[in-house]
Amino acid sequence: MFKKVLLTLSVLTAGFSSFSQSCCEMVFASNDGNMSAFVADANFRNMHPSPLPYVHISEFGGEMIQINTSGEKANAYLIKSRVKSDKWLFVYQEWWGLNDHIKKQAEVFYKDLGQSVNVLALDMYDGKIATNPGDAGQYMQSAKEDRLEAIMKGGIDFAGKKAKIASVGWCFGGSLSLKSAILEGKQAVGCVMYYGMPVKDIAKLKTLNTDVLGLFATEQWISKEVIEEFAANMKAAGEKLDYKIFNAAHAFANPSNAKFDAEAAGEAYALAINYLKKKLK
Repeated sequence: MFKKVLLTLSVLTAGFSSFSQSCCEMVFASNDGNMSAFVADANFRNMHPSPLPYVHISEFGGEMIQINTSGEKANAYLIKSRVKSDKWLFVYQEWWGLNDHIKKQAEVFYKDLGQSVNVLALDMYDGKIATNPGDAGQYMQSAKEDRLEAIMKGGIDFAGKKAKIASVGWCFGGSLSLKSAILEGKQAVGCVMYYGMPVKDIAKLKTLNTDVLGLFATEQWISKEVIEEFAANMKAAGEKLDYKIFNAAHAFANPSNAKFDAEAAGEAYALAINYLKKKLK
């Protein structure tokens, strides 16, 4: 059953006015919402067996593109709405990178959202894709916070100032989904995070323009204590969080993972897609 944290959004006080920045001014500390510390834990690495082979062929014209990010280029997988739309879903990869499994999941969301939402899966590793836990851990650890933010901001700029943006991500990408929602400012309309480390900074959480749906696992890293702290921080920030902790292992929703839990994944996806349909209706 959902545990709900409901509180009317409070007016930001002058004491926190310094955090009412635009997306281009917001900066995250490298240790806030960062999962790289888990890489040294063999148990965490073992929760991520190498993904099963898969080659994605788009049914809906999805294609790799490049977007501008602070004078550099970044890669992304774009599926355009079949009709012109200012509605967007940003999809954030697991620690493997923007592999074909993420592209497939992006298309699942696209189809179930009625092909009426632009879906953009951002490449947060600048072309690197891991096929084993060792490389994945190295890529996640070496990802620089300023580059990650530049890519997210590049996605926001690409969508345009009129865009209404929701986000979803898993593990490493679950953390990024929350950060993306913060960076999106008033353009944010929804945020889904699967078993990702939450941002702890209450002042930053106060700037959210959307509620958050958290889909978590029974695990020692993004633990019940971490999630309950997140809930308390969201309440203190005057924000709304709905969440569920599934009786399943970390990465339970990844069908390319040998620890995939079809029942839990199906229930989590139903919650996610119903939430996104409401936010992007």
